[in-house]
Amino acid sequence: MSTKYLQVLVKKFSALLSYIVTAIIFCGKIAAQQSAEEVAKKLANPVAGMISVPFQNNTDYGIGDAKGTRNTMNLQPVVPIKLSKKLNVITRYIIPIVTQYHISSTDDKQNGLGDAVISAFFSPSNSKFIWGVGPVFLVPIATDDLLGTKKFGIGPTAVALKQTGPWTFGMLFNQIWSIAGDDTRSDVNQLFLQPFITHNWKSGAGVGLSAEITQNWETGTTVAYIIPTASGVTKLGKQTISLAIGPRFSLAPNDLQADWGWRAAVTFVFPKN
Repeated sequence: MSTKYLQVLVKKFSALLSYIVTAIIFCGKIAAQQSAEEVAKKLANPVAGMISVPFQNNTDYGIGDAKGTRNTMNLQPVVPIKLSKKLNVITRYIIPIVTQYHISSTDDKQNGLGDAVISAFFSPSNSKFIWGVGPVFLVPIATDDLLGTKKFGIGPTAVALKQTGPWTFGMLFNQIWSIAGDDTRSDVNQLFLQPFITHNWKSGAGVGLSAEITQNWETGTTVAYIIPTASGVTKLGKQTISLAIGPRFSLAPNDLQADWGWRAAVTFVFPKN
């Protein structure tokens, strides 16, 4: 990778990170005490009007013929913006930091940034049936050729869910097509589906089950995991945080998918007044 290209990627990432930090500073007022149950239920809702900064770590084992290993730390800020009394836009960012061994051969290693995925959900402020729709963007900020697509992509995204009592259940989806980028790289035409269900107690503890299904229409390959988790809301000093952990089970074994893995996440929560 050329030094010039690396400098461009660093500038893109710095600009993206600066925007996220600025949005959090200007949008996020720390509120008076909210119950752990309220925080847990808002975290289960992808379009809740609450700023959160998850650090989600996924470690996968047994990838490909060389049985490689990949660790992906996803920085996933969620920043809601109030457009009117009836409408919010919920911006979600996924910035992966990847370290992988023996993926393309038995003696290789790559580490660095992967491509960013940025979503914006336009969602009504008050609705018994919760939903949001908007655009999703694939931003090529990867620092290694094997960690990214070198393509800029765009498409639709949507989420729909219902919260009743202690239960939250719904589905998130997006479809991304590449529209610009390196002509020598394969086009992006990819569907992502994430059905989920969670149960939260008044203590803020919860259990959940989700699936993550990625369909690559270009290659005809499917990568799918089912992920049960246990979670809880607590305090780190004055800072409200959520902790979650669970295994990742493979549903569609192939050369692109791990045999198994695990997920651990810590989420910094900033409730709004």
